[in-house]
Amino acid sequence: MGNNTKELIKDVLEKGYLASLATHDEGGVWVADVIYVFDEQLNIYWISDSEVRHSEAIAKNNKIAGTITVSGPGESNLGIQFEGLAEKIEGPRYDLAKKHYTKRLKPEPKETDDILQGDSWYVLRPSKIELICEKLFGFDKLKIEF
Repeated sequence: MGNNTKELIKDVLEKGYLASLATHDEGGVWVADVIYVFDEQLNIYWISDSEVRHSEAIAKNNKIAGTITVSGPGESNLGIQFEGLAEKIEGPRYDLAKKHYTKRLKPEPKETDDILQGDSWYVLRPSKIELICEKLFGFDKLKIEF
């Protein structure tokens, strides 16, 4: 079941566009939507300005949670909920940028392009992912823990 669950989660990650990330800071909880890409280990990556609220919250408290939903009106529920540790990572990461640009229907960047324009890459390494696939499992969730 675990391997099949991972494949279904990858399917959601491939179909999705925005991840809603929940962070916590001295002002309370906050949710921000980011355009994401992912890798084979199901780590989720995005680009953000280090001075926006969710990035500043991650710098102080890197335990975050989020959701990705790919179902629309009239469709059965399909999406994931996840939690884990997030951090800012260094460098332009052209490997990630190519995926990010493709997802956004932009031409592939060159290694000379300033793809970050002052922003930074962030990664969430999940500790748990729960899959909601109503079509196959009703409202029972399948879980992967890392």
